[in-house]
Amino acid sequence: MKQLVAFDLDGTLAESKQPLSDWMGEAIADLMGVAHVAVISGGDWPQFEKQVASRLPARAERSRLWLMPTTGTKLYTHGAEGWAPVYSELFDEAQKRDIFEAFDASLEATGFVPEQTWGERIEDRGSQITFSALGQQAPIHAKDVWDPDFAKRKIIQADLRMRLPGLSINMGGATSIDITREGVDKAYGLKRLRDASGIPLDAMMFIGDAIFPGGNDYPAKELGLDTVRVRDPRETLSVIEAIVACQK
Repeated sequence: MKQLVAFDLDGTLAESKQPLSDWMGEAIADLMGVAHVAVISGGDWPQFEKQVASRLPARAERSRLWLMPTTGTKLYTHGAEGWAPVYSELFDEAQKRDIFEAFDASLEATGFVPEQTWGERIEDRGSQITFSALGQQAPIHAKDVWDPDFAKRKIIQADLRMRLPGLSINMGGATSIDITREGVDKAYGLKRLRDASGIPLDAMMFIGDAIFPGGNDYPAKELGLDTVRVRDPRETLSVIEAIVACQK
C-alpha cells in the first residue's frame, strides 16, 4: 500500500500547459480518497493554479494534495486560508545572468532556431530558468511535432551542461529544458516532500512520461521510488483507476 502518489504534470496529468480535464480532476479526487497526492513539475505557481488547483471538484480532499512548482524548489499546501507556500528557493541575479547568456550561446552553437515562435522562449521562474523552444504560448500541435523523440533537446542539453557545470539541466514537457541549482531535480523535490510530509520514500510512487535517462522524471527512478512511465494523460487515468481499486 502506498501512502502517496506523485505525478509529473505536462504530458502526464494534462496536455502541455493545459488545465486538467474534468475526468482527470475527478480521478485525482478519487485518488485523494485513498492516498496523498503530489504534483511536481517545472511550471511556476500560476501555472499550477491554472492547471491543477482550480480544476479539482469540490469534493476533493485538498489537505492531501502537495503541489511542487519549479521542480520541487517550491512547495504549496492547502489550509484554512487556501493555498500557501511552505518554502521557496530562488536563484540570485548573477546566477540568472549566467544562465541566460549560456542559453543564447548554446542555441547559436547548436543551430536549433525554429521558423516560428509563440511568446518568450526563456522564462525566469525564480528558482528555475526554463527554455521553451517554440515559446511559452506555442500551440500543442506545434509542440508535438518539434521534438517528439527528445533528440534536439538532448543536443542542446549536452551543450548547456558544458557551459553551466554544477547546475541541473533536464528535459521536461514537450519542448522544454529546465535549469535548477546543483542537485535540484525531482529526486531533490521528492526528498523535500518526504521531510515536509513525514511520508517515507518507500511509501511513495511516481508516475510520469519522461522516466528515461536525461528526462526530468528519471531522478525519481534513480531515487529508488516505484515508478510508472506513461505515454499520455489517458494512460495516466487508467493507472490512477487501478491504484484506487487496489488501495480500497
